Amino acid sequence: MTRRRPQPKRPPRRTVAVRGNPADPAGFHVAVVAWLEWLETHGYAPQTVFQRSWDLSNFVAWAELRGVRRPAEVTLPVLEAYQRHLYLRRKPDGAPLSYSAQVKALVPLRGFFAWCCRTHRILYNPASELVLPRKEHALPKATLSAEEAETVLALPDTATPFGLRDRAVLEVLYATAMRRGELVSLELRDVDLKRRWLTLRQTKTRWDRVVPTGERAAAWLAAYLDRARPELVLGEDPGTVFLAGNGERLGPKWLSAQVHHYLEASGVGKPGSCHLFRHTAATLMLEGGADVRYVQELLGHRNLTSTHVYTRVAPERLAAVHLATHPAARLGAADLGDIAHRKPSVTDKEQP
Repeated sequence: MTRRRPQPKRPPRRTVAVRGNPADPAGFHVAVVAWLEWLETHGYAPQTVFQRSWDLSNFVAWAELRGVRRPAEVTLPVLEAYQRHLYLRRKPDGAPLSYSAQVKALVPLRGFFAWCCRTHRILYNPASELVLPRKEHALPKATLSAEEAETVLALPDTATPFGLRDRAVLEVLYATAMRRGELVSLELRDVDLKRRWLTLRQTKTRWDRVVPTGERAAAWLAAYLDRARPELVLGEDPGTVFLAGNGERLGPKWLSAQVHHYLEASGVGKPGSCHLFRHTAATLMLEGGADVRYVQELLGHRNLTSTHVYTRVAPERLAAVHLATHPAARLGAADLGDIAHRKPSVTDKEQP
């Protein structure tokens, strides 16, 4: 397989340029900038602050086109009109925004206007009565079987430093079910090969956690650290585990593209990239009899309801219970006789 070259990474943006008139002390610009600073000082993750600035910038741009330039001018009907705008909006491929995407765009508005009310920038909170769309409980688009996962894992050419790195990446993703951001941020000090676990710090939920690697992923990771990583270090060592060809740590977008590249080359015919291995690990563990609470701990979910979605894509246990308890789950001798010998007649009439 040809190696995908990493592109030079730009420094991450902390916020989106906020629209509005900076000279208006009661305008959107001043209020939104102050709210974003409040989020930063209260420990919100940089990615969360960036996403909030993006969502507020979109709303401010929409509101200004309708003559609404200050938070005090926003009413519940204005917010409901924006909610309809999101519902009717179409992506470049013509598909509507998912309900989860609509909720993600509306939740920051509720937080922003609640903060404006607490800081006496507005007299009342217009978003307090805003009803959000009902939450979707969709299943993951796809998961791999154990055989399909092995097919993907066997693709990298481990005779080369980059192939050995990619094999270690895939093995760690599959074994630990970590997110791509957690993998690219993994540091050497957080690797404990003797006890076969990794410490993930400042994760998406801001909770540090320890995840096991198992014997195989630990072996591939040790081989990468011993034989491949020293050849990838250029100049000062950044201290992160997985390095790109330029000596820097892997970028999240590049990593997703690389994993997707291997999935396409494997021929398994299932969409996805890094998160597909997260779904797969959780599903296969549940199918193997793991308690959902342990899967929750592995995934780093704060709420157990986030983990329960995987119980709906691991139907083997449900099928076993159904077979053992449902009175019609097994074929009896009379059923076999009826199925084998009785032929429906065209003269049979449907009973009312």
